[in-house]
Parts: sequence; C-alpha cells; structure tokens
Amino acid sequence: MYKFFIKNNRQIVTLFSIGYFKPAPGTIGSFISLIILFIISNFISYEIFILLFFILIIISNYSIKLYIENIKEKDAPEIIIDEFLGCYLIVIFFPYFDKINIILLYFISLIVFRFFDILKIYPINLIDKNFKNPLGIILDDLIAALYTIITLFIFSIYVY
Repeated sequence: MYKFFIKNNRQIVTLFSIGYFKPAPGTIGSFISLIILFIISNFISYEIFILLFFILIIISNYSIKLYIENIKEKDAPEIIIDEFLGCYLIVIFFPYFDKINIILLYFISLIVFRFFDILKIYPINLIDKNFKNPLGIILDDLIAALYTIITLFIFSIYVY
C-alpha cells in the first residue's frame, strides 16, 4: 500500500494534475469535481457514496502528508484534493435540494463554495492559519462546504 501512495501521490493530491491548471486551480478543480461527483452519485448507492467520502478523507490526509513532506511547502496551490472533498460533501446533500433545478444547484454550489473557500471567514480563517498540516488543509474546505450546504438550505427555503 505504501508503494502505491509513493508512486501515485502527486496524482492523488493534484486530482490527476488538474491542480497544475492556471489560473485558479482550486476553482477549476471544484468545477470538474462537482461534475464528476454528480455523475458518480447517480451510479452508486447513497450509502456507498457516503462511505467512499470517509475513505477518501483518510487517503487524502495520508497523501497530502507525503506530498508536503516531499515538496516542503505546507499548502501548495496544486493540492486540490481538499477542494474535491469539499465538493464531495456538498454533493452528498444534493438529494435534499430536489426542488432546485440541478443546473442552478450546481452553479450556486460552485460559486458559494469558492466564495467561502477563498474568503475564509470564521472559523475557516483560524483553521487555515493555525493548522498547517494535512487535516487543516482538508478541514478548511469541509467547513466551506458546510457553509455552502447551509446557504443552499436557506436558498431552498426562501426562494423555492
């Protein structure tokens, strides 16, 4: 298993080199992630989809750890597996927004998630500042995803 991570680590943390796309690798990665995750979520059971999310958090944490040890930079811009996980958490909640047109849901999710991820409002800013480790890299995106989910719930209540 260790050899797998060493050999494929860069591909994991950069989402198969999408993290090297310029400009805005996080936004490009989020856009592609939402599309891929929405498609995958329609082909596997909801329970398996959720289980895979937790497995990917563990794999991502380990992969980011190996990657930052190798490059000696704590949160390199090409590391976008964290955006993927944030998008994954949002897509887990898509079934709860069945009143919202799927294209509109996708668009709002992308814009709001990137807004929170880039702006880094409380407590995302504290995590980003104080946790310079793999879990901190992942956690700030998961909180941005939670803010996005809350925004979608508010949108679905008051607009739809």
